[in-house]
Amino acid sequence: MEQPPINPARVDFVSLRLYCAVARSGSITKGAQACHLALSAASRRLADLEAASGARLLERTAQGVSLTPAGHVALQHALRLFQGFEQFSRELRDYSRGVRGHVRLWANMSSLTEFLPAALASFLAAQPEIRIEVEEQLTNDIVRALLDGVADIGVFAENTPTAGLQVSTFQRDELVVLCSRRHALAKTRRLAFADCLAHDFVGLNRGSSLLELTSRAAEEAGLPMNLRIQVRSFDAMCHMIAANLGIGIVPLAACRAQIAELKLKAVRLSDAWAQRRLLLAVRAAAELTPAARLLYEHLAALPVAAAPAAQPMRSSTRRPSTRTG
Repeated sequence: MEQPPINPARVDFVSLRLYCAVARSGSITKGAQACHLALSAASRRLADLEAASGARLLERTAQGVSLTPAGHVALQHALRLFQGFEQFSRELRDYSRGVRGHVRLWANMSSLTEFLPAALASFLAAQPEIRIEVEEQLTNDIVRALLDGVADIGVFAENTPTAGLQVSTFQRDELVVLCSRRHALAKTRRLAFADCLAHDFVGLNRGSSLLELTSRAAEEAGLPMNLRIQVRSFDAMCHMIAANLGIGIVPLAACRAQIAELKLKAVRLSDAWAQRRLLLAVRAAAELTPAARLLYEHLAALPVAAAPAAQPMRSSTRRPSTRTG
């Protein structure tokens, strides 16, 4: 028999807060203490929560409690509910203090590093009474957040499915090969990505649009891409590359400061995909709040940087297939 949907009237914030505290501590006793509840009352609330959900959320043992697979899902949603409630409280408080709008902007690392700081500064100088909440997220997560209504505006890299979104070009950036000046490619001026695949790579963590792009390019070239190290930021990538632990594909503008500081070499790519678009997206401009519409129109009106001029190809720079590092 199909389980009926959860009745919201049977789930309250006290029980959800208790559940999160128990999940974090691994103990019903400690969770009850954190929420200032008697142990018997806490146990009853947890039992009611499981009954309302129709699933067992906690595994109870002599050593404490652990989450079941359903319990992990419940925890994620409970945390989102608390974040939403905190945002709800914060926005209402801000309105009482004269703030006249909130905008939730999610953007990928490249756009946050290269283009958005100046764009947001100019917008807030003209609209100081609007509050912008900016989150750095992976491209796929940004698209999902826009479709789910979690984010108002998104900026992310192209080559991502965007069905259901209103999308336009925000800016363009150039991807380059970054290496240390001791690396075998340091004397190269320009090359194809396939010629890079004989060397070890430093890359971003799984889920980044840049990693997906380069992995797909390696597959199309029919060659393996050896990721020696994966990190969470361009800054960390640059420091690993400076230590000659591999080469990396990065947006040139986003890494100019690190290139100069760490004395790295940027080698241009001849592949067409190295000239990349960053997209500005919303679910529907007509549905935006007045504050979000103002920011969206401001970002959409910014001049798009011209793509770098093509350079003539030099002779092949293919290297022997020895790994470097």
